[in-house]
Amino acid sequence: MLELSAAAGEIDLKYLDESGFCVWSEPGYTYYFKGEQKRLEQTKHRGRRLSIIGFLQPLISFVYGLVIGGISRKSYIEMMEIEATEAQKTGRTRVIVQDNGSIHRCLEVQKLWSKWENMGLYIFFLPAYCSEMNPIELEWQHLKKDELCGQIFDDELDLAYAVMDGVKARGEKGNYSTQRIKFDSNSSG
Repeated sequence: MLELSAAAGEIDLKYLDESGFCVWSEPGYTYYFKGEQKRLEQTKHRGRRLSIIGFLQPLISFVYGLVIGGISRKSYIEMMEIEATEAQKTGRTRVIVQDNGSIHRCLEVQKLWSKWENMGLYIFFLPAYCSEMNPIELEWQHLKKDELCGQIFDDELDLAYAVMDGVKARGEKGNYSTQRIKFDSNSSG
């Protein structure tokens, strides 16, 4: 019903999820001639995890933020506050489809649900273990398997630039806009 309402232009429907990247990207699957072996030189250290949180509005936009380490509830709240403010400005109902991650349901976030609903932002939780119902999962898969596959990065900064370039390339291929949100320095911890 949500997808039909979005297709009819009645609501804005976005899909939210988080994912992560390491400076050591997994090698791609390819064929080699007999006797040849694929080899990737690894860096001396594996580096810290680079995490991404994103909102995909299929065929329209992809809004995301990056942090070193894991996505915190503060980063999640900051992204949701932006979405709620935009819903309020446009006067359009906005529905965010997401999984049941702990940061999505923590007490601090639950206290904000009624505020966000009053601003026009609603949350739809997917059933447990149904990631295939979230189209943003395919974006992560293509970003990792197509844009970053088989690359080794010197450090987290190089990885972050590659992820940003990969997101931009995915947007160009999918004909949708991309926007990176820069978190407040206090929200990533």
